[in-house]
Amino acid sequence: MAPPSSRCLQPPSWGEHSWVLLVDVTLPEPDRDSGSLRLSNMMRTLVSAGYRVAFVPDDGRTAGHPADVLRKQGVHVPQLTGAREIPAWLRHHGATLAAAVVCRHHTAGHWLPLVRAVAPQACVVFDTVDLHYLREQREADLNADRRLHRFARATRRRELGLVARADVTWVVSTIERDMLREACPAADVRVLSNIIDVDTAGQPFDERRDLLFVGGLRHPPNRDAVEWLARDIFPRIRKRLPEVQLHLVGSFGVGAGMSFTPGSGIHAHGHVTDLEPYLHGCRVALAPLRFGAGVKGKVNLSMAHGQPVVATACATEGMHLQPGSDVLVASDAETFVAEVVRLYHDPDLWQRLSDNGRLNVRRHFSPEAALAVAEATLGPPSTSSSRHP
Repeated sequence: MAPPSSRCLQPPSWGEHSWVLLVDVTLPEPDRDSGSLRLSNMMRTLVSAGYRVAFVPDDGRTAGHPADVLRKQGVHVPQLTGAREIPAWLRHHGATLAAAVVCRHHTAGHWLPLVRAVAPQACVVFDTVDLHYLREQREADLNADRRLHRFARATRRRELGLVARADVTWVVSTIERDMLREACPAADVRVLSNIIDVDTAGQPFDERRDLLFVGGLRHPPNRDAVEWLARDIFPRIRKRLPEVQLHLVGSFGVGAGMSFTPGSGIHAHGHVTDLEPYLHGCRVALAPLRFGAGVKGKVNLSMAHGQPVVATACATEGMHLQPGSDVLVASDAETFVAEVVRLYHDPDLWQRLSDNGRLNVRRHFSPEAALAVAEATLGPPSTSSSRHP
């Protein structure tokens, strides 16, 4: 790992009034998407370690339940009435800003120059969340779509430009770190992956049944996965497991709704506020993603709840998983079906995957692992008891 830049380790304003700002597109809703869960757990981890943390959504909407949850956890969310108030708020408090973590390229693109202008002493971290251009490139390849290829190339230029201009870039996997280091050799790129603070065995094999897919259908990789699952995979599973049911959990989003016939065995629940009954009660989780990037929160969550996973290689990328020991991996529909049926009937294999999946989460995706990267980037938290901006 490259040593921290002097700006990040000991920024000039690092003192009794210093604080850390985090910015994303909107307020995180951790029960709706993996990125929100990671961000929420990141802020909770930083606050617990003694950092003074503020969060500002790029859309300027700071009212409502998600904001109240953050405030109760010790995160400062300023009272704003819209995005137009953000520059003045940041100018007012910029002199005491120690570091800013700006998430996703379409937000970081305008926040990075703003932070540089009003808080030149601050360390600026570009948190990619995942490499958007990589996901777009893979979707373009899968569909042989030249228009999508053009979009992916444009996104790559934007993301690499931000990597070059930020003091530090965070990615969620070593694979994406290595890609960026090759493309931008001078950049300081570090892995701060998903953060999972759950570790439970859930129900035992004999008390579980059925299959689970988790993912909002507004996200193109999830929508493609569900279409492939419903068309080519689950009907074949039903021929071999006639009683099994498939539960789809996740927000449909605008224009992304799907309907299934009553006898299909597929139950589309939409968004649910509590995933635990499905994570504890379904026997096997499915992650048939054919393209994407980053680290898959759906896989982390299932494993943290003792729920074994059958996945494609894309869905397990960068997760330190050993096929056959921690997870079952299949690249085509026929193999996917066979692995699901095998796991569904084999309690010994199921238990081995359940135990090893939980161990994988503890080793690689714990709050402690994330905090080590954050402290190496930001330096230790201030010991002062002064308040947030």
